[in-house]
Amino acid sequence: MNNLSVTLSLGQPRFADSELAALATREGDAAAWKQAFAQHGADAPNHVTGDFAVAVTLDDGRTFLAIDRFAIQTLCYRLVEGQLRVAPRADELGASELDPQAVFDYLYFHVIPSPRTIFTGVFRLPAGHCAVFEKGRFNVAPYWTPRFDEIRQPNFTQLAEEFRNLVRQAVADRLALGPAGCYLSGGTDSSTVAGMVTRISGEPADTYSIGFAVEGYDEMDYARIAVRHFGTRHHEYYVTPDDLVAGMPAVAAHYDQPFGNSSAVPAFYCARMAKQDGYDRMLAGDGGDELFGGNARYAKQKVFGLYDQIPEFLRGGLLEPAFADSHVFDAVPLLKKVASYVRQARVPMPERMQTYNLLMRMGLDTVFPRDFLARIDADEPARHQREVYDLCPAHASLVNKMLAYDWRYTLAENDLPKVIGSAHLAGIEPLFPLLDDRILEFSLRLPTAYKLKGLKLRWFFKEALRGFLPDEIIAKKKHGFGLPFGPWAVSHPALNRLAADALHGLAERGFIRHEFIDTLLKEHLPAYPGFYGELVWVMTMLELWLRAQQSRQ
Repeated sequence: MNNLSVTLSLGQPRFADSELAALATREGDAAAWKQAFAQHGADAPNHVTGDFAVAVTLDDGRTFLAIDRFAIQTLCYRLVEGQLRVAPRADELGASELDPQAVFDYLYFHVIPSPRTIFTGVFRLPAGHCAVFEKGRFNVAPYWTPRFDEIRQPNFTQLAEEFRNLVRQAVADRLALGPAGCYLSGGTDSSTVAGMVTRISGEPADTYSIGFAVEGYDEMDYARIAVRHFGTRHHEYYVTPDDLVAGMPAVAAHYDQPFGNSSAVPAFYCARMAKQDGYDRMLAGDGGDELFGGNARYAKQKVFGLYDQIPEFLRGGLLEPAFADSHVFDAVPLLKKVASYVRQARVPMPERMQTYNLLMRMGLDTVFPRDFLARIDADEPARHQREVYDLCPAHASLVNKMLAYDWRYTLAENDLPKVIGSAHLAGIEPLFPLLDDRILEFSLRLPTAYKLKGLKLRWFFKEALRGFLPDEIIAKKKHGFGLPFGPWAVSHPALNRLAADALHGLAERGFIRHEFIDTLLKEHLPAYPGFYGELVWVMTMLELWLRAQQSRQ
């Protein structure tokens, strides 16, 4: 491969081969990538871990693209007059036509899942995937899929020690890049990372937390427990409605396409504190829930999964006709719960996890104009989810399948872009020690019962760190940077005007029905601000992004 050339190389790749790792140190990652492809051809990404994006032109004329397992680095591509263009951002490839399907996908998922982007003809490589461009055609496929090889006879003591050492090493490796602050929500993940920084460095870590002066939304007390326990230097900021009015347009405009995670603006203010203190990097705790079974839906779906163990003749011959296909028992409270359980349990995975999708429950004809619906495929999100879910090996347990599913949707498409985008806007480079490939590989070996023991979430993670973490944090329920946008959008005049103006702008564009916007703002949001606030946020951020995009053209 004498004519091989590396046209793009991003991130912090870790080359498994010691000679390649030494070459990367001496001459840079591009030189190591070139040698990796010379040795392994298109299989080169399987010999590299860490976060990376790479584009290589092989000596046979083919172009090969790949990104890391969690899409910490991103890579977008577009074909223009037979020529391939690549860039880390979708808005850097010169396209301007909006894809109506992407608009619908955004409102459904609150993000635009890869490979689609907001721009027609521009695509984004999914996490753990590669693409080969040859003779004007693309072939996109996963180069890595998880293999769950569960330990048959686990020794908890040995595994706990191994896990703690892996976490320590992952944090130490990232600290070796230079000084870093720590996000601290008060949950198990961020507290673990902050505690490890303090233990490794022998000095108090600088921790940064966001609060909200609204009952039911503030988690600062738990962050302070971690601060006292580990002795960190703590920095707090309480986000206000005025911060949202100022921050929402800036955060929306920073992303290369619409992005609807409502924690992005608080995360920006958190990263900005660290930047003002002189930091260029921050360590984030993302990944613990998705690798070790920490989300409440894992327990919920396990309960629904028990339905499949009932003999089919009882399900199809008795339970479903009596409870699911009939509403005769809906007036009896206890039997109504049984009916609800049967109706949800008989829906297959992963469709069952979208049973409460707000758009679908309200009715698409209620939300969207007819001419918009005629331009999109309303079944596309379900097909997309099914394809992602089916990538997980068939032999994997239900819990492990949900974990792998969340590595794509929760991490790669949502939580990581939230942290990365908001941090970059503040001038910060975020690092994710709990997503270290060694910790990932360790999690693939853990028995399912260690991740979800009965209905106890992330049992192993918590028990392995018992004594290191404060008991109050081990026992707490997951919360995160919840944002009281709905209540504030009702009570704060400037924020209300910002949202109302944005939503009416979407209606003017023909994306949403005018009647629905009026009902949403005048009836639904005031009556149930916590519930409908998320939809108002998602729509507001879409319009703010569209306006920013227009101003650039």
